[in-house]
This record gives sequence, structure tokens and C-alpha cells, in this order.
Amino acid sequence: MKIQVALDRVTIEEAIILAKLAEPSVDWIEVGTSLIKEYGIESIYKIKQAFPHKTIVADIKTIDNAEYEFTMCYQAGADIATVMGVSPLPTIDTCANVSEKWNKKMMVDLLNTSSSSQKQVGIYRNAIFCHHISKDEQEKEGKSLSQINLRQYFHSDAQIAVAGGINPASAASLLQMKADVAIIGSAITKSADVAKASAEFQNLFMSRGNV
Repeated sequence: MKIQVALDRVTIEEAIILAKLAEPSVDWIEVGTSLIKEYGIESIYKIKQAFPHKTIVADIKTIDNAEYEFTMCYQAGADIATVMGVSPLPTIDTCANVSEKWNKKMMVDLLNTSSSSQKQVGIYRNAIFCHHISKDEQEKEGKSLSQINLRQYFHSDAQIAVAGGINPASAASLLQMKADVAIIGSAITKSADVAKASAEFQNLFMSRGNV
């Protein structure tokens, strides 16, 4: 299982410091939505410059104006960009086409999607599908990833990511669910020892045969 560290609600400089601490134990580095909203596309560029050999995920959460937004992300150095699964299909089609043009991948964020929406977006072969429990749902409704059937609407070799309040206690369930990518934010970035926290996740997945 790959580990994607999510960098949110910090400055670009702080994000780079956090990512350097986590770098030895993580596979992908996410430029979080809040980072992009506050500091713009420059945040993607600077983090890719700091980590040229890492896969950089631009969590831009595109829902319209797809060609413009995805092109900006890829020009800035992103390897993966995100589109909301509730977007109109022409938007998702455009994201898929731009990603193919740049030889990159799109990640479809399934936040608040229905079963019919998941069936519709499941046709994209060069996509990563992200089951996502929002911060608000976690805090106000107690929702968790354990309530989700990860592969119900996707082809057997689809790459599945999961996001939403993942911590060492809940990580074990991801192994049982056979997720491909664990997107981890505050359990790493807000910990007292970022390097240790990220290494603990890596060791947990490796000890269960998921690397």
C-alpha cells in the first residue's frame, strides 16, 4: 500500500519542512486543497521543486473549468490531479483527456457521490478512485471509512485510495479492505514527531505485506 501524506492548513515553507521529515516513509506527497487555495499554483511548483523524485498530487478538487485547472497543475509539476466525482461527465472526460495528453493520472474524489455516480465514473481506466470521508462528516456525524465497500462499483484492477481521519488504529482496517493508497494528513503532519509517525505507518503496512 502506498502512503500519501496530505499537506494542509500550513504555509508552503512549513509544508516543505513537514514533507522532508516524512519523505523517507511516504510514496506520494499531496499539495492539499487549502494550500492551493491560499497560495495558488505556486504551492505545487515549489513542492515539486523540493521533491522532484516524488509523486506529487495536486488536490485541486476540480469541478468545472477542467482543461484550464488540470493543465495548470501539470505545468507546475503535478503527477496526479484531483477531480470531484460529482462533476458533470464532460468535466471528468476533459480531466481524463488532459491527463492522458500530459502522461499523468487523474484521481476521482468520490466525496458525496451516489452509487450511480460511482458506476458512471468507474469506466475510466487510467484513474485512481478516492473514497473520501470529509472532515465535517467525521467531526459532526462520526462517519468512517469502515462503512464503505471500496470496490463495489469499480473494475477489478482499479487503483483505490482512501482518505478521511486515518490513524494507526484505523489503518488495520485499510489492509482488510485492500486499499491501494492511504491518504494520511494530521496523523502524520500534526504529530509531535512527524518522521516517527510516518515511519510507523510504513512499518504497519510492511508488516502486513502491503508495501
